[in-house]
Amino acid sequence: MKMTGKLPDFNDLSKLGIKNITKTNWNLSPKELSDITVLKKMGKISSTGALSVNTGKFTGRSPKDRFIVKDQTTKDDVWWGDINIPFNSSKFDRLQEKMVKYLEHKEIYIRDVYACSLDKFKLNIRVINEYPWSNHFVSNMFNDLEEEDIKSFIPDWHIINVPSFEAIPEIDGTRQSNFSIINFSKKIILIGGTGYTGEIKKGIFSVLNFILPHNRNTLSMHCSANVGKNGDTAVFFGLSGTGKTTLSADPNRNLIGDDEHGWSGNCVFNFEGGCYAKCIDLSKEKEPEIWDAIKEGAILENIIYKNGSNEVDFSDSSITENTRVSYPLSFIKNTAKGNKGENIKNIFLLTADAFGVLPPISKLNKGQAMFHFISGYTAKVAGTEEGINEPVVTFSACFGAPFLPLHPTKYAEMLGEKIDSSNVNVWLVNTGWTKGPYGTGERMKLKHTRAMITAALNNDFKNVKFIEHSIFKLNMPTTCPNVPDDTLNPRMTWENKDNYDEKAQFLANKFNENFKKFKEYASDEILNASPRISIGV
Repeated sequence: MKMTGKLPDFNDLSKLGIKNITKTNWNLSPKELSDITVLKKMGKISSTGALSVNTGKFTGRSPKDRFIVKDQTTKDDVWWGDINIPFNSSKFDRLQEKMVKYLEHKEIYIRDVYACSLDKFKLNIRVINEYPWSNHFVSNMFNDLEEEDIKSFIPDWHIINVPSFEAIPEIDGTRQSNFSIINFSKKIILIGGTGYTGEIKKGIFSVLNFILPHNRNTLSMHCSANVGKNGDTAVFFGLSGTGKTTLSADPNRNLIGDDEHGWSGNCVFNFEGGCYAKCIDLSKEKEPEIWDAIKEGAILENIIYKNGSNEVDFSDSSITENTRVSYPLSFIKNTAKGNKGENIKNIFLLTADAFGVLPPISKLNKGQAMFHFISGYTAKVAGTEEGINEPVVTFSACFGAPFLPLHPTKYAEMLGEKIDSSNVNVWLVNTGWTKGPYGTGERMKLKHTRAMITAALNNDFKNVKFIEHSIFKLNMPTTCPNVPDDTLNPRMTWENKDNYDEKAQFLANKFNENFKKFKEYASDEILNASPRISIGV
């Protein structure tokens, strides 16, 4: 058993109540963990060399089963409700006791890692995993330590991750057998009843979303980020499926990270040490950086092999549409030095509008930027979830509501301050449908979206004429290099203009209805950015 320069910290384990363990594996290499996973018949090696695993019943997060302990630390500051569901501290203690008791006489895997690439915000995390491939995921997604740092490692937070342990709701206080519970006072996250690894990374993201804005005056963001050759940094906000990972993986720019970042002063820094990309319908042609990262050391989740082979069929969604791959940032050829960037010049708010209403790119003023940031709009399309037959309007505040312990307006206010102080350009980019809604129109061509983002990054819109969308008030460029002019105004792409006006009004009403819950917190500048309730463009 490899110790990677550190003797097991059994004293720390005993403080957590963990004892009588058959075997403790501390800081094993990804190769060792992959070999153990295969040996235990918990995974297979694909033709690319990547490990493939099945996460079991849960192939995605379970937001209704995420809780925060309500106590003196959190009761007055957390945005309680359907997203941040309170959990009793005594029940947390009893559930922790049951979990660690369950681990007795089992083999466990322990990893010491840290989050945040900016030293002053570094968060030391000790993760205790039941499964070797879960521990491998932790190595991929967080920052592993140098040997000298491991010797002196003291954890700030602990995660106890036991997928096969199931809670008894009527006794343990959970909603069902699976759970993810954050205790800010004890600095412990309990995850049980689910093998989906995304619960681990999003647990720490939720922690940072509380700590950094609340105590450190630093904006935490659900975004990707990259930096150009001239040192200009771009930030990409967006929900799953909008292209956040794809569009930030630009061969002409250096990747800072694909999902979670902080913004302190004039610096954007990555929380993580890896990427967790969706890989449904992945191809080398469309996403070469992600494709090339699927090699030994990467972990594929819930994929299907082609008949009689170990070759992945990336088009097969028979297990889930949410097939994933995790890999270290080092697997991307062009990564930013130190996983951080300064001189923030452009912010892109990404949406996949399945109704074909929003422009493919538009420039936002500060009020519009904050309105669309708070709204966090995208659309789910038919086939992605059971029971969805037509596009469904989805709003997720700040493009990450499930991970925000504080009220969304806290993050929006901080973003507004950053926009003012940085003199940054903000763009709304629709990676969704054009020429009509889902089922009638077509998905925006990736090469056109890339061209529009490149134009914004290169300041090519500086001398271009903009026209205003009469319902959404968005400023749309009339021309863009390498993009047909007739695609830039969405109304002009529809054969039936009356149908477009009707659908645009429908979506505008949805925006305004959603924003009612934020209205009392919003300034006139933000409220003026809400869509008009009138027909005609």
